[in-house]
Amino acid sequence: QVQLVESGGGLVQPGGSLRLSCAASGFSFSSYAMSWYRQAPGKERELVAAITSAGGSTNYADSVKGRFTISRDNAKNTVYLQMNSLKPEDTAVYYCNARWAPRQYWGQGTQVTVSS
Repeated sequence: QVQLVESGGGLVQPGGSLRLSCAASGFSFSSYAMSWYRQAPGKERELVAAITSAGGSTNYADSVKGRFTISRDNAKNTVYLQMNSLKPEDTAVYYCNARWAPRQYWGQGTQVTVSS
């Protein structure tokens, strides 16, 4: 059974940091590109960051470049999103995504709220 379980979300003040984790099971994790998406209330889901299967290449949304870092540990079947200098506009539900076309899997999401 495929599972993507996100953790690490919560409430943080502007300027603070959070580290999201996504633990994968039930599929060949090291073969899949991994991404983090987010969806704010009333907005469409958007790509935040992505990393290739071996971790050699990453890309980021312009809005998070220089503040967020995606990484993965294929030995632990886990992908991470380190989020620094958080802003209120980063508030959203963050989703983990695994993709190896045509297969694609989603996690259930974790809430990140940036507020004073």
